[in-house]
Amino acid sequence: MKQEDTRQRILDKALELFSERGYDSVSVGEIAKAVGIKAPSLYNHFPGKQAIFDAIIESTAIRYEEDTDRIDIHVQDVQRDVPVFTEITEHVLFEKVRQVFEYSLHDETISRFRRMMTIEQFRSPELAALYSRRYVERVLNYHAGIFRALIASGEICAEDPDALAMMYVAPVVTLISICDRQPEREEECLEKLRNHVSLFFHMVHGGRVQGG
Repeated sequence: MKQEDTRQRILDKALELFSERGYDSVSVGEIAKAVGIKAPSLYNHFPGKQAIFDAIIESTAIRYEEDTDRIDIHVQDVQRDVPVFTEITEHVLFEKVRQVFEYSLHDETISRFRRMMTIEQFRSPELAALYSRRYVERVLNYHAGIFRALIASGEICAEDPDALAMMYVAPVVTLISICDRQPEREEECLEKLRNHVSLFFHMVHGGRVQGG
């Protein structure tokens, strides 16, 4: 097995174990066993468990940016995405939200990473802060920036963009968390997501119907 393949398998198996049991409950030996190598061989790739955890965080962030690039949503770059949301229709907006929603649930790496961070946010103040930055603050700030630009151009109602971001994002995060716990409710949650996007779309456009 190539060095890079072994390194990636270590990250994949460690993420799988961390997402199921938490960081503290998994040993380096268990990770090595899951990969099919001995612990000393694992140390040829990573100096320890914390280094594996750090590499998972870094690689998952890169993967998320690459994947969401295909649907023109770059949570780290508001200015790049303003044109995407300018004069967007309700249908196109829902399709973009749906793609992110389903990707978040069904991409194995992204789903496991979110589950791992849900557990690990209680392990240390640093990880709690990381969880807040990645899953709350970054997403809210991004959408507030989009809304701020759309308000400035007169496209949507002149309301507080930070409040609009909270109203828009919170139901999506809630529905993802429901599906994490009860995956059998995904169809129900998708319908709720559609209704949420529709209601929000008409609200920020002053109650206009699509194309009105």
